[in-house]
Amino acid sequence: MNLTLRVWKQDGPDSAGRLVDYPVTDIDPNASFLEMMDILNEQIMKEGNDPIEFESDCREGICGTCGLVINGQAHGPKRAVATCQLYMRDFHDGQVITVEPWRADSFPVIKDLVVDRAALDRIISAGGYISVRTGPKPDANATPIAKDKADHAFDMAACIGCGACVAACPNASASLFTSAKVSHMALLPQGQVERSRRVKRMVDQMDHEGFGNCSNIGECSAACPKKIPLESIARMKREYLRAVVIPNDAS
Repeated sequence: MNLTLRVWKQDGPDSAGRLVDYPVTDIDPNASFLEMMDILNEQIMKEGNDPIEFESDCREGICGTCGLVINGQAHGPKRAVATCQLYMRDFHDGQVITVEPWRADSFPVIKDLVVDRAALDRIISAGGYISVRTGPKPDANATPIAKDKADHAFDMAACIGCGACVAACPNASASLFTSAKVSHMALLPQGQVERSRRVKRMVDQMDHEGFGNCSNIGECSAACPKKIPLESIARMKREYLRAVVIPNDAS
């Protein structure tokens, strides 16, 4: 495959960015998108130029580190996959592919395609934990959990925190991410101790970070590589209302 990559280049947070065209040739259709980026960087460095900065780690759709806007779509044209799970066979020979970073005020560009997603970490730090006693690990079956709740909690826990929901949302809302973390713990008995405190602190932190409000457009769920459903946002709103009306712990 022969392609033209139109890549966002930006030297730093305070620098002006620009789109730069790079030709790439003889790409195996079975190569992943990030492998193709590696090949392009090798070519760029052989020419004595600085490589394109982008993030990746596990390359198995688990860590949430990768994340690119490809032809205007977070993680690219294929649904329910992270950028690292996207393959060049999903494109056609001769195509021009535009590659940009996540676009959100709360995700400032560090360099090129790398953005600072520490705002999501701060939301987790605000309340994404449970209180447990130290000592021997309890037996897995010691706390009964209904299967439907366990299944729903597992679905919410699948969120990898990549930030695609923010990048895809016209309002740059982090509601899908935050609601997945709130829902995961609100559904389980282990999460009941901080239930009220958790949702208030995490939602307040989300607002403090400058993320936009949810307006039920649904782009977040469509772009999510783990298919977190919109119903998680409704659950978060119910949890927040409940925490205000009938708090079960200290604020």
